[in-house]
Order: sequence, then structure tokens, then C-alpha cells
Amino acid sequence: MSAESDDAVEEVSSVLVALADPTRRRLLDLLAALGAATATTLAGQLPVSRQAIVKHLAVLDAAGLVVGSRVGREVRYSLRPAGLDATTRWMSSLAADWDRRLAAVKRAAEAAERDFK
Repeated sequence: MSAESDDAVEEVSSVLVALADPTRRRLLDLLAALGAATATTLAGQLPVSRQAIVKHLAVLDAAGLVVGSRVGREVRYSLRPAGLDATTRWMSSLAADWDRRLAAVKRAAEAAERDFK
């Protein structure tokens, strides 16, 4: 494997780990609705502490799904949709492989049915 593909595998893995947690998925939904928000604002929307929200945001940030920017004393978090690009490419490639396999099974079944008649 090349270094580039190793990096892509690592990027996809970190995104999938980040998305595996329902609280983190909910944070992404909230940021999509709000545009940008502080950890305090986000904690007010979820049944977890502000400290837990900060930890979840750190995982999302490490996966490249959110970005925090300091505004005065606050850190405002916003979505970083480009963080999903490698994962989207991987999932599309996986789906295309399955589509090809299913099409081959369909062709084989249709050929068997024609031969049987």
C-alpha cells in the first residue's frame, strides 16, 4: 500500500470511529442546524456535561469533521464537511463494487433461467 492510501485508510477510520457514537452524531446535527456554537451552547441541547461535549468535539476535530475557532474567550465550533470526503469516496467505491457483483449475479441467474427454458 502506498503512503497516500495508508493516510486515506487512517482518515476513513478516524471518521468512522467518530461517527460511531450517537452523541457525536447528534453534535454534528446540532452544528448543521446552528451553523456554529460553543461547547456550552451544545451542552444545553444534550443530556451530557459541557466537559463531555468538549471531549466529543475533540474527537470530531481530530477526525476533521469540525473546526474550532477562538472568538474572544470562547471557542466556536462549526462543521467541516470536507472531512467526510475520503469516507464518501471509500463508501462510493465499496457501493460500486457491490453493484458490479450484484449485476454479475443477476446476469448469471438470467443466463441460467434462459438455459433452463
